Amino acid sequence: MYTFTKNTKKICFALIAIGIIAISYGFYSASEKHYSDDEIKKTVKTLYQELSTVTVKDKSHSKYKSNGDYKFSDLFYAIENKLHCHFSQEEIERAETIDDVIYITKHYFHAQKQRPWSSLFVSNLFFLMISLGALVWLAVQYISQSGWSASLLRVPQAVTSFLPFGGLIMLFIIITGALHWHHTYHWMDAALTNEYVVEDTIGTDYPIYSNEKIDGVVKNKKYDYIIAGKTAYLNIPFFLIRAFIYLIGWCLAAFMLRKFSLNEDLEGGLRWHNKMFTTSAIFIVFAAVTTSTGAWDWIMSIDTHWFSTLFGWYSFASFFVSACAVIAIITIHLKYSGYLENVNENHMHDFGRYLLAFSIFWTYLWFAQYMLIWYSNIPEEVTYYLIRFESYHILIIIALILNFATPMLLIQDRAAKRLKGQVLFVAILILIGHFIDVYVMIMPGTVGTHWHLGFVEIGTFLGYIGFFTFIVLNSLSKVPLSQKNHPMLIESEHHHI
Repeated sequence: MYTFTKNTKKICFALIAIGIIAISYGFYSASEKHYSDDEIKKTVKTLYQELSTVTVKDKSHSKYKSNGDYKFSDLFYAIENKLHCHFSQEEIERAETIDDVIYITKHYFHAQKQRPWSSLFVSNLFFLMISLGALVWLAVQYISQSGWSASLLRVPQAVTSFLPFGGLIMLFIIITGALHWHHTYHWMDAALTNEYVVEDTIGTDYPIYSNEKIDGVVKNKKYDYIIAGKTAYLNIPFFLIRAFIYLIGWCLAAFMLRKFSLNEDLEGGLRWHNKMFTTSAIFIVFAAVTTSTGAWDWIMSIDTHWFSTLFGWYSFASFFVSACAVIAIITIHLKYSGYLENVNENHMHDFGRYLLAFSIFWTYLWFAQYMLIWYSNIPEEVTYYLIRFESYHILIIIALILNFATPMLLIQDRAAKRLKGQVLFVAILILIGHFIDVYVMIMPGTVGTHWHLGFVEIGTFLGYIGFFTFIVLNSLSKVPLSQKNHPMLIESEHHHI
């Protein structure tokens, strides 16, 4: 039996505390600096009028340099001083009218309000999908009748125990989005999907929208016919129903596999093993569909205009290799702590092969998706990469180095794969790299160019590490580390390649 030590618990609680402080600070900071759209519009117009009446004697004192009109540079500078915000040079150069300045300023404050929600969403989704990836990994072991992993299957079983916790938080994020507490999914805004608006309600807090041309309505200027065309799939009731189906199906499969495994320990024989095989086979079919549709729903729909037929596979590859890395990290931790005596360098070799193979697979899908969109040069598609390569290029480069170059250079050799320390080091780097990958998937569509990797984001991530680790290790301490009556246990104990 694994002993969940007090020191380990203290570390988990400390990380959780950091996460709570970070996300609380994020929400407090967002509310403290928030201005309404009307306040922003009024302030920008007032500053514009003030600047229009002043003759700029020395334009060289302007904070920004551009080839365009200095008037907007000075206006942005005045807005920064007045509202305590910051604009990029790209935003300043893009502004051609006063309405553009107002829009850019509004976008900045919307992004600041969205920041803590996005940080929570990124971390929660990352660890939720790691749990799902571990469940897929576990099911694959049963379906393939794999012998090498029989002595360490309790580890992925424990990782799946995070599914209901991450699932509940995911539902909270979706429901609060539907209530318009945040704008992670901007397609939930009725203004984008209704062609008409009641004229008398324009400018009020709650405009009334309609798709029927009735008395008292006018054309809705915010109407987006592309998003409106997707409402048969992207609507709040159906979105919630799908989320419940995904989470119930995943959690039920994890519960059944764990229950059958414990029953196998008590009774022996092949009855429960065969049930695990059947359950895994059914789950894999369910997972093949829901991992793709879940990625479309929870990630791809953030950038509602954009779509990619490769995205489901690409996101799954990211989460699956992250799950492999977590399983390897926990297994090596247990090995270093004196547990799992039967796990040897051959098991490390297999972990190394998993990490290398799926890192290459992820890179292939990343490049295939990018290359096809770049080559076709369709405006609706290239916009997805434009913002990422303009504002997130540093993170993309870091992700490619950690997720592809690192495993290729450090664990391609047979001898390197058999070293616990080497596999552990690469697994940690891969985990960091794929967190960055998920960050780049989500943040451009929620906060645009106003992204940060500061205390809020890193603190929330650390908090989730503590939360996830506590749930997993606590689950691991409740049952024997090794299955007693697995039919291939002896093969795993004598595993040699």
